[in-house]
Amino acid sequence: MISIEEPFHKYKDAVYRLALSYTKSPAEAEDVCQSVFLKMMEQRCIAPGKEKAWLLQTTANTCRNLLRSSWWRKTDALDDGIPADISPEYADVYQAVMALEPKYRVVIYLRYYEEFSTKEIAQLLHISQSAVTTRLSRGREMLKTTLKEGYL
Repeated sequence: MISIEEPFHKYKDAVYRLALSYTKSPAEAEDVCQSVFLKMMEQRCIAPGKEKAWLLQTTANTCRNLLRSSWWRKTDALDDGIPADISPEYADVYQAVMALEPKYRVVIYLRYYEEFSTKEIAQLLHISQSAVTTRLSRGREMLKTTLKEGYL
């Protein structure tokens, strides 16, 4: 087994935030994080220097599987409000991003928060680069509309 202590401390927040952007539930995001790091412990051959990409790709896959599950579709998510680490001045933006569909919310998170390129996002999510740019464009447009309405 590989040691996960260093990658855990280095990437746990990124894994959690990506899971949160999919699930919109801190409790579910924590469960996904636990699953992902357990999978990492079971994995024997992650290329050195590729840990972050592997973790985020595994997180995305785990979240997509969760969202497709019949259990998830039968469950109503609790509105846990705004996380404590979001400053009040960004609360509107956070709520607008979280209101987006997961396919838009996730690419926006990966692009603007994790600062991945569109090519890297395409590889992580197993979609084409043009799909990433389209989702980013549509997501930004939806955010623009939502935020404008909130300030009028």
